[in-house]
Amino acid sequence: MKQDSTRNTAYTVDCEDYVHVVKFNPFDSGDACSLIAYGGNNYVVVGTCRFQEEDAEVEGMQYKTLRTFHHGIRVDAIAWSPETRLDALPPQIRFCTAASDRKLRLFTSDLQDKNEFKTFDGHSDYINDLVFAPKEGQEVASVSDDHTCRVWDLEGNEKAHFVLRSPGMSVCWHPEEAFKLMVAEKNGTIRFYDLITQQAILSLECEQTPLMSADWCLKNTLKIGAVAGSDWLIWDITRSSYPQDKRPVHVDRARLFRWSRVNENLFATTGYPGKTSTQLLVHHLGHPQPILTGTATVGSGLTWHRTLPLCAVGGDHKIFFWVTEM
Repeated sequence: MKQDSTRNTAYTVDCEDYVHVVKFNPFDSGDACSLIAYGGNNYVVVGTCRFQEEDAEVEGMQYKTLRTFHHGIRVDAIAWSPETRLDALPPQIRFCTAASDRKLRLFTSDLQDKNEFKTFDGHSDYINDLVFAPKEGQEVASVSDDHTCRVWDLEGNEKAHFVLRSPGMSVCWHPEEAFKLMVAEKNGTIRFYDLITQQAILSLECEQTPLMSADWCLKNTLKIGAVAGSDWLIWDITRSSYPQDKRPVHVDRARLFRWSRVNENLFATTGYPGKTSTQLLVHHLGHPQPILTGTATVGSGLTWHRTLPLCAVGGDHKIFFWVTEM
């Protein structure tokens, strides 16, 4: 597993716009290719990727745009619906965006004539994150600088409303914990809510601020990770409400934390977008140093492939992809 720790990107995809956010579909869409969506100042582009790491007949990487959706405003976050299927006739693409006008937009398309979108109104400030219910995809949860977490049905009706004590930065919905929602707040508190009783049932503390991003480990429901200040922090929720492990990573400040979807010890963090570049670090809990360091010109967003140890960051008219080992 020894690697050259500073690594140029494995692949890049050229884009027509600055990429603010990029998201691999975390759900199986019934196709050998992976779906990826990215958002810029006016558009959301949905495409498919195939990598030589999963298919020997591919040279490097194959990328194909399926459809460009006019958005009309900057895209700040994207969430995929588990109802997205490429193996259906007709296929269905469904995702939701958060935009700088404080609205959510739900897009549904058959990649031909049917292209619908609905707007969800309610947040009174910037929306930082959103996620679909991972089983049936009939609800969307969102968190905002307005100190709320809201759960919506697909018609845009508010089904639940949690009042937070500071801006909501991240929201996670785990497929094995369908009735719980994890909400991370900027003040360093991560809370779990029971969606049936609509009560908080557990909280974790960073003991440092600002918490900018948190994630619930797909491969191990007991593991939570976050970045706050310039550190990454990891909790085992059975042990303590305080972090089990933490380390300083980014010189200025850390911005995003994402667990790999294939290995419970693998995760990535990004630093704040600097004037020219953003640092990506891939960490393995068995290693004292990051196992991969990458830079993206003015990067933003961070996403892991569903089945490969491969992550992507958006940037200036490009998406950058890095491959690491397990």
